Amino acid sequence: MGRARSLIKRSLTLKLTLAFMAVSLTGIALVALLVWGITLTEFNRFMQDRALTDFATAATSYYQAHGSWGGVEAALRQQGLIPTAGQPQAGGGNNPPPPPIALTDAQGQVIIAAGLFHQGTQAPVTAGQQKIAIMVKNQVVGYVQMEGGPPSPDPIEARYLARTDQALVLAALGAVIIAVLLGLFLARTITRPVRDLTVATRALAEGRPNQQVQVRSQDELGELTKTFNKMSADLENAKALRRQMTADIAHDLRTPLAVITGYLEGLKDGVIKPSPKRFTAMHDEALFLQRLVEDLRTLSLADAGELSMVLQPVRPAELVARLAASYQHQAEQNAVRLTVSVEPDLPVINADPERMQQALSNLVSNAMRFTPAGGEIHLLARQEGHAVWMEVSDTGSGIGPQVLPHVFERFYQGDNSRQEGGSGLGLAIARSIIELQGGKISAAGSGVGAGSIFSIQMPC
Repeated sequence: MGRARSLIKRSLTLKLTLAFMAVSLTGIALVALLVWGITLTEFNRFMQDRALTDFATAATSYYQAHGSWGGVEAALRQQGLIPTAGQPQAGGGNNPPPPPIALTDAQGQVIIAAGLFHQGTQAPVTAGQQKIAIMVKNQVVGYVQMEGGPPSPDPIEARYLARTDQALVLAALGAVIIAVLLGLFLARTITRPVRDLTVATRALAEGRPNQQVQVRSQDELGELTKTFNKMSADLENAKALRRQMTADIAHDLRTPLAVITGYLEGLKDGVIKPSPKRFTAMHDEALFLQRLVEDLRTLSLADAGELSMVLQPVRPAELVARLAASYQHQAEQNAVRLTVSVEPDLPVINADPERMQQALSNLVSNAMRFTPAGGEIHLLARQEGHAVWMEVSDTGSGIGPQVLPHVFERFYQGDNSRQEGGSGLGLAIARSIIELQGGKISAAGSGVGAGSIFSIQMPC
């Protein structure tokens, strides 16, 4: 018994099968009882109607022949329509005795007694009993009324009822078998995706990545399977990105460290002589290392949700003006035109001005690296609905369609985003900063060589 209970607790298929069986058996039992009750009731009603009709027909024939009710009881008793005292089975044989049926005249005087109807008295008023009027020459000459329960069935009728009950039992047993098989099939159909997901989840927990489960339906279980498959693929992709990021960080750290170490070893050994140019080169490499470490720290804080944000009302026009002033000199040195378009009367946004400046600076810095001499970088601020859009567009090398979905990923190497002067983390940092403030950031481009547009959408 304990083993069976343990199996029921552990097997979802068995639980569902038993649940389907319980519901099906309950429904089958209720239907069987209902059908049996209705059949018996209607059969008894039929026998009662038939007995009353036969009695009324015989009584009508007697009155038509004699013109009165005198001697009717003896005549009907001879026909076996009235029980004979001391003779339970009229006429012998196996037929049951006739039912007690009373006969009254048109005024309600009892002619043939039965039950509560006593001969020679006024017929009592009984509720719910069926009564048939006897009509002769369009006049009511009497009434017949059954007293007591329905008549007992004869052997043929009893055999019919027994066969009906037998057919009902066989139908119920067939329905039970079908219900069990159907319940087992449905339970296995429902639990099969669950078993597949359990196996895949266990494999994922054991370190076997990229588990994919076959989608067998379009219902909630199918949606759950699709979600699991996406989660498994995302985990594998995240694992690959983490490995790639580790390798990229190591590479980005190795190159400036190699340069600084080479200069220091040469200076120590006297192979090279100190000069402002060499110190400048080492200082630039040290600054690159500092920026890379600071970018990694910013991303780690953003991932942990601990990147500090001081939200306050900020005017987008001031952000864009400050950004243009910061990069105007660099744009002139690179022979790049820096233009600004700001719609008048822009609403304020709730943001951290320093973090917003950092995110926008990353976008402009990225545009500077990709825009050749003679190109243009355009800064735009506009309102659309309940949001303020700030865009940084350029006429640089553009973004290929295969690269566009990945531009905000860390250290993504689908293009030259990590060329000299960039850590490959600027766009990822910009996305983290904007999303932490409730905004959205997106990138668009018409292809390689057609420039690009980076847009920030902030609610207002």
